[in-house]
Amino acid sequence: MAGTVKHFGLQDKIDFQIGTLSKAIGVVGGYVAGSKQLIDWLKAQSRPFLFSISLAPGDTKAITEAVKKLMTSTELHDQLWENARYLKDGLSQLGFNIGVSETPITPVIIGDEKNTQKFSNRLKEEGIYVKSIVFPTVPRGTGRVRNMPIATHTKEMLDKAIKAYEKVGKGLNII
Repeated sequence: MAGTVKHFGLQDKIDFQIGTLSKAIGVVGGYVAGSKQLIDWLKAQSRPFLFSISLAPGDTKAITEAVKKLMTSTELHDQLWENARYLKDGLSQLGFNIGVSETPITPVIIGDEKNTQKFSNRLKEEGIYVKSIVFPTVPRGTGRVRNMPIATHTKEMLDKAIKAYEKVGKGLNII
């Protein structure tokens, strides 16, 4: 088990773990890890499982290879965290509110929903794609954009993003 469960040392305190394969693994689908008894029960009782289809063979192979790679080396994991720290530090030093995140996902909290969407659109014009997240996904007045650095981002790419954040943030009087 990995992720939050591993991070907080909860392996012996949970009955099952669910997760997505669309983030770190970069494909589609999800998983449930648990006892054979639990998995058998879910297979028999879970309507989404009963009425869904199998993953495509290519997706299955991609997932298998990605998991193998992650299990044999920490290089990508370590690089992801290095990139996340670099981005968090850069945005924070500019004066952006990045909240408190214990994951590589780095929010930049703008507040007002309209400003958040303007900010997201302006960043896209600068070549930086970020998703604006506003009410009702987050409480009203806490709009944010979501950043997800990846292991293969270069320092030059991250610097370009940080410079765009600075330009747009100053242009919209956010920083």
